[in-house]
Amino acid sequence: MPDLIVLLAFLPAALALNLTPGADMMFCLGQGLRSGPRGAAAASAGISAGAMVHVTVAGLGLGAVMARAPWAFDVIRWVGVAYLLYLAVQAFRDTEQGADAAPRSTKLAFRDGFMVNLSNPKVILFVLAFVPQFVDPDRAVLPQFLVFGVILALGGFVINAAVGAAASGAGHRLATDPAPRRWLMRLSGTIFGALALRLALLEKT
Repeated sequence: MPDLIVLLAFLPAALALNLTPGADMMFCLGQGLRSGPRGAAAASAGISAGAMVHVTVAGLGLGAVMARAPWAFDVIRWVGVAYLLYLAVQAFRDTEQGADAAPRSTKLAFRDGFMVNLSNPKVILFVLAFVPQFVDPDRAVLPQFLVFGVILALGGFVINAAVGAAASGAGHRLATDPAPRRWLMRLSGTIFGALALRLALLEKT
């Protein structure tokens, strides 16, 4: 299990990430516009299930690599720095992302949310960029990944489902008004840039 202090530090970071707009949030917003709150909640549950698959695979792979080649931690760390910087630059440039189309059935909404997340290779790259900042390499890696993954998945489920449920009101404005979209993307870029700096300065003890 992660150290309590590390876990408490992870919670606000996870919340900030869950609140930043991205493909998953826009997908759930589209589900809300098309199918209402139930469709948005089903899609959000599918996305969270897909995220847990990514977290489990990342935890298993990272644990095996670190056990055989401890230097691989630094390789992953610098790959993570580069990817987070790429996300930061892209966030500052991208202000025109629309909502995805969504099916009417909640069963199909869950399936599509799961597949959209699972088939996105950027998700596992992001997991490997973000979660290792809070992982103690001297403890079992996979359980720590799973704990952090559950926190991210639950937070993402609640926030994405809420965005979809609000699609007929504030969510619709988020999707159509460029002003809040620009502000949120700038916030995302700032968070990703700060995480890249923190990861670049991280040293294993």
